[in-house]
Amino acid sequence: ALQHLAALAAAASSSSASVSTMPPAPAASKMLAENNLSADQVDGSGKRGQVLKGDVIAAVAKGISAPAAAPAATPAAVRGPSTVEDASREERVKMTRLRQTIAKRLKDAQNTAAMLTTYNEVDMKAVMDLRNKYKDIFEKKHGVKLGFMGFFTKAVTHALKELPAVNAEIDGTDVIYKNYCHVGMAVGTDKGLVVPVIRDADQMSIAEIEKELGRLAKAARDGSLSMADMQGGTFTITNGGVYGSLMSSPILNAPQSGILGMHKIQERPVAIGGQVVIRPMMYLALSYDHRIVDGKEAVTFLVRVKESLEDPERLVLDL
Repeated sequence: ALQHLAALAAAASSSSASVSTMPPAPAASKMLAENNLSADQVDGSGKRGQVLKGDVIAAVAKGISAPAAAPAATPAAVRGPSTVEDASREERVKMTRLRQTIAKRLKDAQNTAAMLTTYNEVDMKAVMDLRNKYKDIFEKKHGVKLGFMGFFTKAVTHALKELPAVNAEIDGTDVIYKNYCHVGMAVGTDKGLVVPVIRDADQMSIAEIEKELGRLAKAARDGSLSMADMQGGTFTITNGGVYGSLMSSPILNAPQSGILGMHKIQERPVAIGGQVVIRPMMYLALSYDHRIVDGKEAVTFLVRVKESLEDPERLVLDL
């Protein structure tokens, strides 16, 4: 923030010293508009101080930006100076463009949606038994490993068909219901979180989902995801369990109205038929936009996901 203020101050002082009576050159005017700058922010090198295209390019390269908007009701806090002892042990690093975009989108989602989270837990024994029984045959036939994401994605698309509000989005005073399921998968990379999208996941088999997820995950790690790979999602799944997360409240991926958080599978004692048994349990969390999704719908959605995973034959039989 201090660097930003310093840049603005430098821009203001330099521009005030070189106000031109000549209008900017046409190419410069176009670049000024594209960068949301005014001519008095740029030093003109043309006749009588006229601003040329090269001057705008140089100004942008220096980091001169548009003047700050009128202060909001709650202005951004400016970081106070560190003590002399601490300052020598700190390192200031510019946020990457990706991290800036992530930060803005998450804060916008938090400020816009009436976000709420509901929780449940699922007994993963049935899915794990099915996976262990068929994983070798599955990999031999389809050339891809059988993980849990295929089961979760199919369970989600079944639940979304029954509860379309969770798959919808708000546009002004309208609700847009989508008769398709483009499921985003949050993937952590060295540069930050990206959310590639499995398009028409509701029309795909578990094998097709696993293949597409493998392709997208590899592209995310390689940094070769295209914009098309990350656009158009209607619902998102995030799996903190791979890092050991036991419970979390995920933030919506705007403008979507729902995001499902998966977590670590942990053996726990549970009561089944009046007996205490050890089962592989996973907590599930559904964050949703309460403006469009009612509590009953959110809870029912999560129950449907739980039912599908605890009885995976339902996914095969489309029940």
